[in-house]
Parts: sequence; C-alpha cells; structure tokens
Amino acid sequence: MRTAVIVFAVGLMPGSVLAQQTAPAAQPKTFVSSADVTALIAKARATRKPDQANLAQPLLQLAPYTANLEYRAGVANGAVHEKEAEMFYVVEGAGTLITGGKLTGETRTNAENLSGSGIEGGKSQRVAKGDFIMVPENTPHWFSAIEGSLTLMSIHLPRAGSPAR
Repeated sequence: MRTAVIVFAVGLMPGSVLAQQTAPAAQPKTFVSSADVTALIAKARATRKPDQANLAQPLLQLAPYTANLEYRAGVANGAVHEKEAEMFYVVEGAGTLITGGKLTGETRTNAENLSGSGIEGGKSQRVAKGDFIMVPENTPHWFSAIEGSLTLMSIHLPRAGSPAR
C-alpha cells in the first residue's frame, strides 16, 4: 500500500518539477574550432550596426572564466575593471591601446566596472595580429584608434579570492 501511495504522489507532481530534477546541467563550452572563430567574425561583420563600435560574442566558458571574441570597427569607451585583469589576443587587424592614465567622463557601469569616453595620459601602444596584452585589474584601458577593424579574444581574469561571476 505504501508503494502505491508513493507512486500515486509522484504521479501527481507537475511535469516541470520532474524535468527540473532530471534535466542535465549545462555543459561548459571548452572548445571552439578555427572554423567556429571564422564564422563568428563573419557574423559580427554582418550583424554589427553602423553605430556599434564593438560587438562581443562568447567563445569559451568555464566558470569563473569567459573568453569573448570582440569585433571592433570603431572606437568605443574606455574601461576599468576593478577586480579583474583582462587579457587580449589580437586575432586580426590593428589599433592603438592606451593603458593607465585617468578615464575621462567616468561613469559606473556596475559594482565592479567603470566606463569613460577616453583616457587622459597613460601609455599608448600599437597592437596588431598575434599580439598578447595583459591589462592589470583597476587599470584604465582604451582602444583609442582602430585601423579598419580589430578582432580580439578577451579573457577577464578574476583576482584570486574573488567570488566567481
């Protein structure tokens, strides 16, 4: 009799509750092929709006890390990530990156990030295909010039001991 009651009770549970209990967890995305990257770049070129300077798309995700593909066809805002370093790899194109200095027109975008219209001072560095750049946490950075377009892989690296995003 107890078995019949349990089976009956389970039979009354809404399907969504059972589905939630048995649905597999989302798998992290840990591989992207060269063909996938090429397709993402083509998609960015095709879908970017004329007034959109930067279009970012996720490449890989394994908490707390996310690698993004950034397609830049114009100058966007500068940024400061207060609790994360940011590493860039230039996939194609070229431009000028300014690091350090002070954000101009600074606004808070969220609890851990600032944005600004540019940077006063700082160090200017031309970057091109194949270059790696590490921007330490709490450091203003801004791509102040884009030569045609600039495609980057960017990874935010949380400070040791910071909670996962």
